[in-house]
Amino acid sequence: MREKKTKKIAYMGMFVTLALIASYVESLVPFYFGAPGIKLGLANLITVVLIYRSSWKDAVTVSVLRIILSGILFGNVFSIIYSFCGALLSLFFMCLLKPVRGFSVIGISMTGGVVHNLGQLLAAIYLMENGNIMYYFPVLMIAGLVTGTLIGIGAREVLKRLPEIG
Repeated sequence: MREKKTKKIAYMGMFVTLALIASYVESLVPFYFGAPGIKLGLANLITVVLIYRSSWKDAVTVSVLRIILSGILFGNVFSIIYSFCGALLSLFFMCLLKPVRGFSVIGISMTGGVVHNLGQLLAAIYLMENGNIMYYFPVLMIAGLVTGTLIGIGAREVLKRLPEIG
């Protein structure tokens, strides 16, 4: 029993580290998608993998730890707030849709990408007290579909090779 718990903690530490490294790499490489605020979201690959290979609780734990650590190391308070809003909303929808027949890993990831952007946009509307920001949603929706597809393809390939966790 104790060995199993130790193994689980080691796995979670590894996934937090991988997500943090992905965030760091993304902060170093200037991905520019033609519109401000759009990123690939490499750390979300870890989240999607955890949803499928572990549990929603582990995915939330790793996401929260990664957001706090990457916000402290590479961002600021606002990046933490925006990341929390996007990540928690997208995690909720991805976990909600995972058991639904007809949704593949790529479809779940695409949903996560769009909803993540929506969560961040809603946070911006609240913090800036300006609903006009919502006009940017179509651009973010397309970006979420594209980046969600890319992350979904990556997650699908990782899932082919990764066994169940704990």
